[in-house]
Amino acid sequence: MSTTERFSPSGIPIAAVIRPSDVTVDYEHDLGDPGVFPFTRGVQPTMYRGRLWTMRQYAGFGTARSTNERFKLLLAAGQTGLSVAFDLPTQMGIDSDSPRAAGEVGRVGVAIDTVDDMHVLLDELPLDKVSTSMTINSTASTLLAMYIVVAEERGMARDVLSGTVQNDILKEYIARGTYIYPPAPSLALTAEMFRFCAAEVPQWNPISISGYHIREAGSTAVQEVAFTFADALAYVQQALDAGLAIDVFAPRLSFFFAAHSDLFEEVAKFRAARRLWARLMRDRFGGNEQSCKLRFHTQTGGVTLTAQQPLNNVVRVTIQALAAALGGTQSLHTNGYDEALALPTAAAATLALRTQQIVGFESGVAQTVDPLAGSWYVEQLTDAIEARAVELIARVDELGGAAEAIRAGFFQEEIGRSAYAHQLRVEAGETVVVGVNTFSDGQDPPIIPAPNFSELERGQVAYLTHVKATRDHSAVQTALRALTHTAAQYLPAHVGERVPLMPLIIDAVRARASVGEIADTFERIWGRYQPSM
Repeated sequence: MSTTERFSPSGIPIAAVIRPSDVTVDYEHDLGDPGVFPFTRGVQPTMYRGRLWTMRQYAGFGTARSTNERFKLLLAAGQTGLSVAFDLPTQMGIDSDSPRAAGEVGRVGVAIDTVDDMHVLLDELPLDKVSTSMTINSTASTLLAMYIVVAEERGMARDVLSGTVQNDILKEYIARGTYIYPPAPSLALTAEMFRFCAAEVPQWNPISISGYHIREAGSTAVQEVAFTFADALAYVQQALDAGLAIDVFAPRLSFFFAAHSDLFEEVAKFRAARRLWARLMRDRFGGNEQSCKLRFHTQTGGVTLTAQQPLNNVVRVTIQALAAALGGTQSLHTNGYDEALALPTAAAATLALRTQQIVGFESGVAQTVDPLAGSWYVEQLTDAIEARAVELIARVDELGGAAEAIRAGFFQEEIGRSAYAHQLRVEAGETVVVGVNTFSDGQDPPIIPAPNFSELERGQVAYLTHVKATRDHSAVQTALRALTHTAAQYLPAHVGERVPLMPLIIDAVRARASVGEIADTFERIWGRYQPSM
C-alpha cells in the first residue's frame, strides 16, 4: 500500500496529517452543544452521564421457550432491553405447518405462529419495565398485535408498553428480500402503524429504519446513511399523505445502523447522520426539535465476523462497540464471537454483553459527551460523509424517490458495486482481514453443535396443530373476513378515508388467527411483490 495515498473504507481520501486549516467547521451551525440542533454531538444534553445506552442483545433460538430462557439469562447478566430474532417463515408470513416452511422452522430465529407462542416467548418477562425490539418487517403489524394481546391478556394497558418493530419494508426490497406484498399497500400499512402507535401505544417506535441490512449487503458507510435516509423520507411523505401531522409521528421514528471496524469513519458516520437528519427534517418538512432528533440502535457488523480464528471477533466487536458509544448510539447489540459459525452460544452471548458493560463502565467513554469532537480528522470525516450522503440522496430524488429508485434498481446496483469492489480488495490483500487473508494459521474453523432442527420443527407443527384445533373457528373466520374487507381500502386505487386496520389485526390475533393466515388474507387482496430484476 502506498505511504502517500490512503482512503477510508468509503473511499474518502485521508491525508497523513490534518491541520486546522483543512477543516472548516462553524461550531454553532455545524456542531452546537449536545441536545441542541443540529444534534451533531448527541440528542441529549448529558448523553451517557444521564444513563448509558440500552444494552439490547438480539436473540431467537428455534422455540419460544428456548428464546425465553436466553432472555432471562441475559437480563440476569445485566441486559437492559430485549431484542427478538424471528425465523424466516415468521418473517415471510408462512406458518410452521406449511410445506413452504419445511426445513426452515426455527433455524435463524424463533418460530412464532400464534399469540400463544408469543405468550411463551414473553413468559414472566416484565413488559411494563423492559423495552422490546422486534426485527420483523412484512409481518410487523401482526407481531406487534400479538405483543399487545399478550399484554392485554396479562391485564396491562397499551400505554405502558415500550419497544420497536423494525417495519422497514423498503429496505427489504433493497437488501434482504423478506417482503410479501407490493410497495404501495406495504407503505400504506406502515402509515397505518404510525397512526396506531401515536394514538394507542405512545411509547412504541412504529419503525426502525434500517441501514444495518444495507451495510450487511455490502454498502459503504456513506451509502448506509444516504440510502437509509432516502427510505426514511419516503416513509415520512407516506405518513403526511395519509393525513398525519409531522410532529405527531416523527418523534417516534427510530433508526438502526451498523458499526464496523474503522473506528474513526464509524464515529464520523454517526455524527454526520445526526446532523443530516436534523437538517432534512427541518428544511423539508418543518419538523420541530423533537422531530429532528435522530435516535438509533446500533449492531456490530455481522458481515465483519470470520469463521477463521473466531476469537479474533471479540476484538473486532470491542472496537465496533467503542465506535457506537463514541458516536452516541441510544442502544447497542454486540455480536457473539461465534456467530459466523452458528447461533451464538450462551457463553458467547454473555461475553458480548460483558463487552458492552466494560466499554460502558470501564473505558471512560461515558464521562463526557462526544469526546472526539474537535478532532480535525473526525470533523473532516464527518463533513465528508454528510456531503457525499447528500449527493446520493439528491440522485434518489432525481429518480422520483426511494420507491422509484428501487424499481429502477439504483440501490441494488450501487450496493452490489461496492460489495464487489470490497471483495476484490480483500482477495488482493489490499484490505486486511486478520486470520483470513493475512496471519492465517491454516486451521479449519471449529465446529459448534447445532440443535436438532427436525425435532424442533415437529414440535412446533404439533403445537400449532393443537392451537388450530382448539380455537373458536367461527371467531377466526369472522376476524379474517373483516381484514379482507378493510384491506381493499389500502390499495392505491382506493379513494377516501381508510378504516383503521390495526384494530382488526388485533381482533384476528386475539381469536388465535395465525401469522400465515393473516398474511395470506392480505396477499389475496394486495398481491405478491415480484422484483423486476
